Amino acid sequence: MRYRRVWVPGGTYFFTATLADRSQSLLTEHIDTLRQVLRAVRTTHPFEIKAMVVLPDHLHCIWQLPAGDQDYPTRWALLKSTFSRQISSSESISLSRHLKRERGIWQRRYWEHCIRDEDDLQRHTDYIHYNPVKHGYALRPGDWPYSSIHRYVREGLLPADWVGST
Repeated sequence: MRYRRVWVPGGTYFFTATLADRSQSLLTEHIDTLRQVLRAVRTTHPFEIKAMVVLPDHLHCIWQLPAGDQDYPTRWALLKSTFSRQISSSESISLSRHLKRERGIWQRRYWEHCIRDEDDLQRHTDYIHYNPVKHGYALRPGDWPYSSIHRYVREGLLPADWVGST
């Protein structure tokens, strides 16, 4: 089955990727591994991370691909498979996944949205930074350690006490 996707060379995309078992907290438990895998994927398949937040069971990010490049599926495949290989196997695996030699860590698909303009980028960036508050992991966005909000504050793009609302 082919899914309808928007292919924009050099495009900027908002993504959500989720663990198959939403009761797990593998992403924050293995945050150093996730960071290492992201660096490795970016070395071989460059992209800029405009904004990102990692929660225990899912992550949101905005990536900008290099000019002329629209291949975000390869990047996601590499990220998910490499991360999965780094985590010890304890999850239950369906027959379907077993036959395809897949782990049961990630949901197979991810959500993507092509960013249309600066307003769309700002709305999605705010959504990312506010997400830990929305899910009850922090009282303020800056309290959550696994968020690009800290870079935005360091660079003077947001005040340290930004609370957002989405």
